[in-house]
Amino acid sequence: MPYAPLSPLCGFDWRCKITRVPDTGTVVWRFDLSQQFTEIQRLSSALSRSTNVREALQSVLRILHDDAFMQHGMICLYDTQRGVLTVEALHQADEQLIASGSQVRYRPGEGLVGTVLSQHQPLVLPRVADDQRFLDRLGLYDYNLPFIAVPLFGVETQPIGVLAAQPMARYEERLPACTRFLETVANMVAQTVRLMQPARPVAETPSPAERAPVCATPRPFGFENMVGKSAAMRQTMEIIRQVSRWDTTVLVQGESGTGKELVANAIHHHSPRAAAPFVKFNCAALPDNLLESELFSHEKGAFTGAVRQRKGRFELADGGTLFLDEIGESSASFQAKLLRILQEGEMERVGGDETLRVNVRIIAATNRNLEEEVRAGHFREDLYYRLNVMPLALPPLRERQEDIAELAHFLVRKIGQYQGRALRISDGAIRLLMSYSWPGNVRELENCLERSAVMSESGLIDRDVILFNHREAAPKVSAAAPVHEESWLDQSLDEQQRLIAALEKTGWVQAKAARLLGMTPRQVAYRIQTLDINMHRL
Repeated sequence: MPYAPLSPLCGFDWRCKITRVPDTGTVVWRFDLSQQFTEIQRLSSALSRSTNVREALQSVLRILHDDAFMQHGMICLYDTQRGVLTVEALHQADEQLIASGSQVRYRPGEGLVGTVLSQHQPLVLPRVADDQRFLDRLGLYDYNLPFIAVPLFGVETQPIGVLAAQPMARYEERLPACTRFLETVANMVAQTVRLMQPARPVAETPSPAERAPVCATPRPFGFENMVGKSAAMRQTMEIIRQVSRWDTTVLVQGESGTGKELVANAIHHHSPRAAAPFVKFNCAALPDNLLESELFSHEKGAFTGAVRQRKGRFELADGGTLFLDEIGESSASFQAKLLRILQEGEMERVGGDETLRVNVRIIAATNRNLEEEVRAGHFREDLYYRLNVMPLALPPLRERQEDIAELAHFLVRKIGQYQGRALRISDGAIRLLMSYSWPGNVRELENCLERSAVMSESGLIDRDVILFNHREAAPKVSAAAPVHEESWLDQSLDEQQRLIAALEKTGWVQAKAARLLGMTPRQVAYRIQTLDINMHRL
């Protein structure tokens, strides 16, 4: 269906009112000079009549949908005591979805909604699928349409929540006016919320029952740390988006250093359980005689040294997510105990006789091939099928070499923040990094760059300070990416790479590089400028 102008107050022709002919869906325009005031009047009336905050907010979203052509409206309010945004109102035909929306939480800076709260300004996407921060925990948005979110401001311009909605058509030139309309609505909503729901005094502290469990994992929450635009990374992030919405058990497989824990963090923090605990447990870290106590809790006096009751990982993760790292290294006895709680959802503390039910989502990770481990008899087949509900395989770094440049710049900024100074990396160093096979994957890349940063007094990481391990300076070149003595002649490389190779060969003297490439110095200088090649070595 071709895109059509929407409502006057969404920034479309102020003289037009749009209606649809029943049954046909045909769009008909009628000119009405008073239409620009109609929606505001209806919104004002709905807010003034309501005595309940939720009813008032729900009325606003219904009017936005019916009269202003803004679908999937959502209003989140900030809980200052818990430090999270909660969904207070949602416009959707599915009542079950509305009920589940009340369980969704966003932290400041998390996803699009959290970003609006932390940055205190509107966020507009011409196409929602183009932004990796979009979480879609509710699973109701159209990825091909725009998305608008604006803050609800309280006293002293501090945001108290977020209003978000999705225009029913993609009409990018009208988005600024549509955003101004939503900001006007947000001001009316914020005033109503302040009047109906006065804020608590700052000195008041919540009771233990009100206090939400705080996840120990620091920000950022996942996608911000998942760098790369290769097809493999895009597929991985799309799977994370999909699986995060449900409580499905996930088995993350990949070589050491590929970021399995990072993926588990992202799944948890993009899920409805984000406000609940995220508990990590390394299955290979403890002997068998301690595993049962660590996982399933113990009562006081259950064994020598048990001087008090202690909660295990499953109790600590109740309502949240338990990340079982190195599951392939676990022993047969541990696998048997784990299988029981996964099947029944019940457990007993060591030394206790009370059966406890726990609601825990499991994410397991391993660098082993569990199918081969099952065939060899080293891993229980029934546990493997219990864990392998949603498999997620992480690609090694050598299979996504196009991501190395972006990863290197990201890691250099991260290392620079840690060291408290500005770090840079040269184009030649990037090319050298791309020639290495990276058996240790992203972890090895980060270690390599941190060593190089330590060796760089000026803050410039050039190829002469890069050491691929502690004992050697020469890279181990993979067969798939050989280093050529005359790379400027390699037509498989793009123009920028060939020009950098020629400049490196000639000590960054443009006239000499021009002779190698069969170009004039002026042509080389022009390409250096247009291709944004860093010439700081001179």
